[in-house]
Amino acid sequence: MDPLETKELVEKKGLNDPSLQSLPISQQNGHHPLDQTATKSNSPLSIFLEPFQWLQMLSSQLNPTFIFGVVLVYGLSQGFSGSFFKVVTDYYWKDIQKVQPSVVQLYIGLYYIPWIMKPIWGLFTDVFPIAGYKRRPYFAVAGILGCVSALTVALLGKLPAAVALSCLIGVTAGVAIADVTIDACIARNSIEMRSLAPDMQSLCGFCSSVGALVGYLSSGFFVHHLGPQKALVLLAIPPALLILLGFVIYEVRSTSVRSEKKKAVEDLGVAVKGMYKTMKFTQVWKPSLYMYLSLALSISTHEGQFYWYTDPKAGPAFSQEFVGIIYAIGAMASIVGVVIYQKALKNYPFRNLLFFAQLLYGLSGMLDIIFILRWNLVLGIPDSFFVISEECVSRIVSRIRWMPMIVLSTRLCPLGIEGTFFALLMCIDSLGTLSSKWGGGIILHLLHVTRTDFRNLWLVILIRNVLRLGTLCLIFLIPKADQTDDLIPADILAATTSDDDDGLQLVPVNERNDNEQI
Repeated sequence: MDPLETKELVEKKGLNDPSLQSLPISQQNGHHPLDQTATKSNSPLSIFLEPFQWLQMLSSQLNPTFIFGVVLVYGLSQGFSGSFFKVVTDYYWKDIQKVQPSVVQLYIGLYYIPWIMKPIWGLFTDVFPIAGYKRRPYFAVAGILGCVSALTVALLGKLPAAVALSCLIGVTAGVAIADVTIDACIARNSIEMRSLAPDMQSLCGFCSSVGALVGYLSSGFFVHHLGPQKALVLLAIPPALLILLGFVIYEVRSTSVRSEKKKAVEDLGVAVKGMYKTMKFTQVWKPSLYMYLSLALSISTHEGQFYWYTDPKAGPAFSQEFVGIIYAIGAMASIVGVVIYQKALKNYPFRNLLFFAQLLYGLSGMLDIIFILRWNLVLGIPDSFFVISEECVSRIVSRIRWMPMIVLSTRLCPLGIEGTFFALLMCIDSLGTLSSKWGGGIILHLLHVTRTDFRNLWLVILIRNVLRLGTLCLIFLIPKADQTDDLIPADILAATTSDDDDGLQLVPVNERNDNEQI
């Protein structure tokens, strides 16, 4: 199909024309609905209404419950919980458990174990239906696990470090299971409706950033007034809503005459063979390797910087509320990164975009060194202004760097095992993040950065930035293709996949039937 497929949503009939919505994307000859809106008027009102028109367009082309699931999982479960969890647990380990920053880095690495297990969750959601449903039960399971874990660590007093760590891992496990379930829906939609893949990732990024903004803004306030431990009770709210999502999301129940157990075993074999067959393709394993290395080589220095931020002697001694504000403004900047990608960068080839994004990522990291060495004060720039500016630049660049990687991941998923394979790719990314956290923890330990000694923190950050720039040597692993191009053969699993498809209804029924007739 032509890369200009992103424009195939008929200009003349308008967004709400039922006859237009009943046609497959591939049969609609016109322009993207938002293009015609932009050409009609550039008034402030039209600019204000554009995001709502964009959501209306996505809801008309995709199942509305899918949109609701994305908003809930990415906005509340990942965005709010992730940001709130980050700030509150940093203070929990620092003030309640009194752990060294290098040890906290190792603990944070363990948070990613549930994310590394995403292929297992993906296999469950793809081939092990419960009572005929593939998606609903797993949203409920994720919610129950997250609720119990959050309430345990928040309400049972000071727990042994191992028990507290297990509960916090349980919270992240709930988020990971919900994420892999909704990602299966996103991957499938991205395959069936290629023109909307960047829009879906923009929606995910926007919801995640807005949720993170709310989480960061509220985290400092609740830590200050409730304390790090009691504030964790708020992490039980998003999982409770995931349980609700498991009941309201639309899903077609399986009516297969074969026993579910027998079908699950057969589908499991198909999925494993399909994953192995797909990963052997050069155009799949090369970008997967790049995504892992680009994350692993950018070692994390977060805990060292956090302890320095809040230290009253060596650092600027930022308050709990101000730390939350720093991250909140960074979340707003992340939204700007989503807008920049959506408006200006989603049509650039993968390799060109990722090269310049990685270059900016490495260069922007030098701002941390300026701050740690307090050169900003020599230049007459206050700490508060400089750290907020640095956070904004870092978040914008990180978002621009991350989004094409996610779009690329959806392009590598074969239809039939899209949930499992996308989970595998995200597992690779999580493994890269774990390697980054542990690598940073080891460097912090070797260079003797502790709760009170930050003399070598600048050197740790310099090593991180050199590794980021060194990743540019691996850019040849990324394909030169456009973001709407097919990267793997359409019939890659023709010999291994089954003909049954009893999964979640992800597109309007009339469009699905039209696609089946083609």
